[in-house]
Amino acid sequence: MQLIPVGKVRSHWSRIGEAPKQGRETDVPSALEVFETFEAALEGLANMQTLVVLTWFDRADREILRVHPRGDRSEPLRGVFSTRSPHRPNPIGLHVVDVLRISGNRIEVRGMDALDGTPILDIKPWLKNLDAPEAKASASPPDR
Repeated sequence: MQLIPVGKVRSHWSRIGEAPKQGRETDVPSALEVFETFEAALEGLANMQTLVVLTWFDRADREILRVHPRGDRSEPLRGVFSTRSPHRPNPIGLHVVDVLRISGNRIEVRGMDALDGTPILDIKPWLKNLDAPEAKASASPPDR
């Protein structure tokens, strides 16, 4: 498997513990700086209001398998797959962000919780008819 970053996050946070636990818990804007090599891939985003951004939490601890949810030690330890912890075997971040403006290869967003310099793996449109919890699949469920 080979992943290449398509850009990096520009945010106000530089150290673990500074960023909000979830991006939707802050109104502080950040930017997605897409590398010039991939600038053509931004075509068509002008009318998008919400994006899904996949990042690589490059400063996360990949050995951690259990955490206290949201760092609250009064909560029992749980497996990282049942949490949103950045510390996990493959520290892939999932961010649903609101687009504020797009200028060249820079997308200013609200709702990002990644540290400055975090590699961006991919950017996708958020589509309510597919991504909202109440969205229903058009295909029938498989027989059991």
